Amino acid sequence: MVWPSFVTSSDFLATFAFALVGSRIAASRGMDFGGIVLVGGVSSLAGGTVRNLFLLNQPPWILNPWLFLPVLVAVIFTIISRQVESAGRLVLALDTFGLAVATVSSTEFALRHGARPIAAIPLGLIGGVVGGLLRDVLAQVPPVLLHRETIGTSCFAGAAAIVLLNEMKVNNIITIAVGGCLIVLIRELSIHFAWDLPRLSPRDKSS
Repeated sequence: MVWPSFVTSSDFLATFAFALVGSRIAASRGMDFGGIVLVGGVSSLAGGTVRNLFLLNQPPWILNPWLFLPVLVAVIFTIISRQVESAGRLVLALDTFGLAVATVSSTEFALRHGARPIAAIPLGLIGGVVGGLLRDVLAQVPPVLLHRETIGTSCFAGAAAIVLLNEMKVNNIITIAVGGCLIVLIRELSIHFAWDLPRLSPRDKSS
């Protein structure tokens, strides 16, 4: 019973982390309480919802209504603390933890529900990044996923590592730990060193 309890606790913390980041960004954009609730909820629940729909399963918040609790806690905390700064370093660290847990759990969920290994990788990526992408769209800010911090890269690497180790029949706990740690490592290094993926520059029309 120790492992299921750990997984449940991790899911709770990851949902709280995503909801807190979303709520803080909504507050920083001057949204009312309804907007804060909406953005916080979408941030934390959209990734798992889209993943499950691709796998023809009910969204996780229907199967596990307790997932609304960490969202509510994050929203109430944001409103009571009156924090309107979008993200401090602690919030970014919580977001990274949430990213790792969401990607790992989504990849594992896909594998357990019959997805082929090559399909489990993008499903893990979807579970990790869709909530943050929709959060930024709703908050009308440039999506972090598309221009900095290598969020997608870290999730892709972690999901790919899980699938590879799973195919090699490595112990499941080791597989999950390696995948999660890889996501955290790449994301934290990208934040610290301001790493970005290469991008195209506009062609000089004068040449």
